[in-house]
Amino acid sequence: MEHQSPAIRPPAVAGLFYPAAAAELEQTVGALLAAAPAGGAPRAAPKAMIVPHAGYIYSGPTAARAYALLQPLRSRIHRVVLLGPTHRVAVRGLALPDVDSFRTPLGDIPLDRPAMAALRDLPQVVISDAAHAREHSLEVHLPFLQTVLGDFTLIPLAVGDASAAEVAQVLRRLWGGDETLVIISSDLSHFHRYADAQALDRSTAAAILELRTDLDHAQACGATPVCGLTLLARELGLESELIDLCNSGDTCGDKDRVVGYASFAFREPARHEH
Repeated sequence: MEHQSPAIRPPAVAGLFYPAAAAELEQTVGALLAAAPAGGAPRAAPKAMIVPHAGYIYSGPTAARAYALLQPLRSRIHRVVLLGPTHRVAVRGLALPDVDSFRTPLGDIPLDRPAMAALRDLPQVVISDAAHAREHSLEVHLPFLQTVLGDFTLIPLAVGDASAAEVAQVLRRLWGGDETLVIISSDLSHFHRYADAQALDRSTAAAILELRTDLDHAQACGATPVCGLTLLARELGLESELIDLCNSGDTCGDKDRVVGYASFAFREPARHEH
């Protein structure tokens, strides 16, 4: 008998990285978004973002500053392409799950199965429920997205051993128009002393803003998908912006062994009508 995979990927880190109770989760995300500083002059909508993926007490404020930018786009964005590094299961390439939806305490998010099927001809795209089953790098973003967006579909890709060019090829295929948002999930340096981490992370942030494609995993755990985005950003002429930069010593923790967090927005160049 052919094995039929489950239709829903249940939450794996609810109660660990973020609250498991829906009411508490709504309150937590709402408070983080409300505390995000208001922007200055109106800017063009982000087409892509890099957002951290630690527990909300650590990186939630930095993530919220990015997600607050999406609140005016609630009725415009209908599809989210979400890439994050694999932490638990080694995989060659970029892994899609074989499910129909991802569940959080706030409800189910349908996957864009037709778009996922359209990637199957790419040799670097594989199917692996195992790569997604316990992975937090994608899951922690979902309650924010469920809060700031209306109805949307999701294309979740767990990124393992791949090149920046392979990631960029997948992103190019999924890029879409104003209805599609790309999110790359990544933290920065891990377990340095506070001042050392600040220096390292400032250097990494500068490299990302310069659209460098040679970041390594000591600089950012999501370096592979980050470099895929910066490679495509160079090709498309995207404008980059640092939204927030801090570390766990700033938010919730001691300063002896900290993890760095940053959020970035990438915007398409303005289209001039002739």
